[in-house]
Amino acid sequence: MLKRRDMFTGLALAAMLARKGWADNVSVTVAAPPLTLLVAGPDGQQTSRWGDACALAMSGCFPGNPAINTMTVGGLDGVTGANRLDALVVPDGKTAAILPGVALIAFLCGDSRVHFDPTRWTPLLAGGNSGVLMVRAAGGVKPDLNLLKSMAPLRLGADSPQSADLAALLALARIGVATAPVFGLRDTAAKTRAFIAGEVDAVFISGEGVPEDLAPLSASGAVPAFSLGAMDASGRVAADPLFPSLPDALAFGPGTEPFLDAAYAAAAVAARLDFLLVLPRLTDANSVAQWRKAATTASTTPGLSAAADASAISLQPAPVLAAALAALSLPVDAQVSLQTFLAKTYGWQPS
Repeated sequence: MLKRRDMFTGLALAAMLARKGWADNVSVTVAAPPLTLLVAGPDGQQTSRWGDACALAMSGCFPGNPAINTMTVGGLDGVTGANRLDALVVPDGKTAAILPGVALIAFLCGDSRVHFDPTRWTPLLAGGNSGVLMVRAAGGVKPDLNLLKSMAPLRLGADSPQSADLAALLALARIGVATAPVFGLRDTAAKTRAFIAGEVDAVFISGEGVPEDLAPLSASGAVPAFSLGAMDASGRVAADPLFPSLPDALAFGPGTEPFLDAAYAAAAVAARLDFLLVLPRLTDANSVAQWRKAATTASTTPGLSAAADASAISLQPAPVLAAALAALSLPVDAQVSLQTFLAKTYGWQPS
């Protein structure tokens, strides 16, 4: 969203450009070895913009004030970059990575391209976003379980099962609401057009700027049914601060199948993450402490805070991200059941 990108340009003003070293009372310029922030996604795209913003905000937070260089790798879904992190990055504290949450969806769906395990990464910082299911309801009636079941099979506009929409699909399956997904709606704009045209009766909106994106849907007869809520450092899910009066999906009742509870919880974690900043496994404790201190400092800088606020993104510390990554660790039988469910229900086969 172009107008949100404007917020990132001001971050350059916060970068600390002056670096000095002293030896034997003589002023010299000391160039500390640079650090690297691996960006899982193309240059100029969403994850890249957050990567640039985080690198600038963390400048000056490390001993010796090393430069933090960004290196973009792979496509929009972050899978190639995540593979690079696990396979090729040496855990020497010199390289961190920033990835989109959708890479975690690929992990859950058993995508054959996935050769990484996010549950083993060391968390630093996350950008959390909202996720809200909007449904068509006459007279603005507040949706409940009975209403949702009366609309079954619910025509849900979605990208694909291997997207953030997986959280909504599983949330509805978990409470026994059958869906008839209309796949191929790649972004919020496409979903909104389909809803307004009457081609679908429900859409799941997540990512940056969710409150703003709900406005045209509300004006066209959509009402919010539930949100994904927000996770805290203990792993507990509470109301989304941006939608405090909206119930989260779990409030609609118990799950119909045990594996759906675990699968939904994991998919919701991924769908709530706009980006995650991590270190590779086995990074030494001293380096982890330095990166976490830098990330914490960065999250309080005016530039990064303003960019997050403008995008309706919540900057979340390492403990919250740690709880989120832990929820991705599905038992083997639950992960197999999930992939079988996706194949039987939606004809989905991972790439």
